[in-house]
Parts: sequence; structure tokens; C-alpha cells
Amino acid sequence: MLPQFKGKKDPVFHKFVVFSQFNDNSEIIPKIAACNNCGVIHNIIDFCRSELYYGTDDTASIITKDDLKHNIPDDITKLLIDHNCDLATWEHVCFIYENNKYDEQIIIAKNRIMGSTQIKIVTINSDGKLIIKSILRKDDVDGKAL
Repeated sequence: MLPQFKGKKDPVFHKFVVFSQFNDNSEIIPKIAACNNCGVIHNIIDFCRSELYYGTDDTASIITKDDLKHNIPDDITKLLIDHNCDLATWEHVCFIYENNKYDEQIIIAKNRIMGSTQIKIVTINSDGKLIIKSILRKDDVDGKAL
């Protein structure tokens, strides 16, 4: 919850994307993440669920984009920087390299344009080559949202 909405009758909850991994029982492996809006530390415990760590607004142990730059090749690092990708996208890329999960598609940019969504995707093949594609997804039919 954003601090300015604490104590309100209908509080506004800020949502942010976090890259998560699963254990062998298909449960999310808990992790600590900082809110990209206010920096408050969250303990990620399940899909769309976290617990706030009050009084802790910064910790050097939380992974950052700068940390992840050392784990991936320069060409994908430059691509992620150029597209201002969020931390979850950086973590996804690292996961692919660390676990040889090549040929997964990663969304690096998305823009809604007049009833459609333009999506830019990068795929890392097993040779380490980056394949970048742009796809136009139609979201509206005859002016009505699908």
C-alpha cells in the first residue's frame, strides 16, 4: 500500500512486477523485493501477495540491475538498458542464461496504440544470438475492447 493511502477507508494498493521462481511443489520461492515506486521492502510470498517490511526502506542485499549486468553478455545488457527494462525483465534474462532456458520470449517494450498493442520481443537462442521481433496485437474489434 502506498504510504499516503494508509488509514484511508478504501486504500490504494500499488502493484509492481517481480520475477519469481518455483520450487518442486510449484510454490513460489519467497524473496525480498523493493517497490519500484516508493522503495518499500516487500517479502514476496505468493502470486500477487507480499508482506511489507516496515522500517526497512533500503538494503544492500536486494539484487539490482547493476548487479545483474555482470551475469549477462554485453549485447543483451545494452538492449535492456536501451529499452529501460524493469528489474523483473533483467532477472528473467539472467535466469535464461543461468539455466540454459534458451528460446524463451522476453517482452522488452510494449505500447498501446489505437486499439492495438505493439510488443517488442527478444529471444535468446542456444548460440547466444539475440532475435528481436515486433508484433502488433489487435486488442479492439470494431472499437470495442476484447
